[in-house]
Order: sequence, then C-alpha cells, then structure tokens
Amino acid sequence: MELKVIEREMSICKIKDISQVNFEDTFCFVAKTDEELSLVCASDQVPADCLSCDDGWRGFRIMGTLEFSTVGILAKLTTVLANARIGLFVIRTFHTDYVLVKKEKFDEAVNVLEMGGYMFV
Repeated sequence: MELKVIEREMSICKIKDISQVNFEDTFCFVAKTDEELSLVCASDQVPADCLSCDDGWRGFRIMGTLEFSTVGILAKLTTVLANARIGLFVIRTFHTDYVLVKKEKFDEAVNVLEMGGYMFV
C-alpha cells in the first residue's frame, strides 16, 4: 500500500465558529457534532479565536480511492502504529484516509510502517 507524506505541520483545534477558517488552504478538515466544532489545519492557519489547540502533528494519506466497502485497510495500518506505541489521529474523507501522529514520533512511524510493508511515495 502506498502512503504520501503531508509536508506541513498540522494542528487539531476546537473552535467556536468557522468564520476564521481558511477554506482556501490546501488542507482543512472541519467536523461538527452536537457537542463541538473541530478543525484540523496547517499550524500556520490556526484561527486566532480558537478555543483549544494541540499543535505539532505530522501526517500522511493513503494513496488512491478507498471504496466504502473496503474492510481492514485502516485497521492493519493503525495496528502497526499501535504495536509501536505510536498514538494517532485519523481523518476520513470521501475518497481516502489521513493519519496524523505527533511530530516527534513521525520518523519512527514512517520507519515501522515501511518495515510493515507500506511504501511512501
């Protein structure tokens, strides 16, 4: 399976509204539930009025389009990281998955995934 590194540091934020979110930036993920409004964005794009923020994440995407009926791809990948005791944050889009790990663990994550048969492009 091929993975592609996202070459930016990311932040995971809790925000109060979306008015300051830069939707023109390359990566911007917003999630809304009945309890919160969350944003994942490049660290240099964190809104000034964000309520809470966790900086220092790096990530990669699973290349290609993952059909909704596909089973086990993310489970296998996250198991490799879990066995190496690397925490993660996952984002699912319509086409694929994105996996973020803390930047101090990123090189280790790449190494264990490569040893597990994953290729970075």
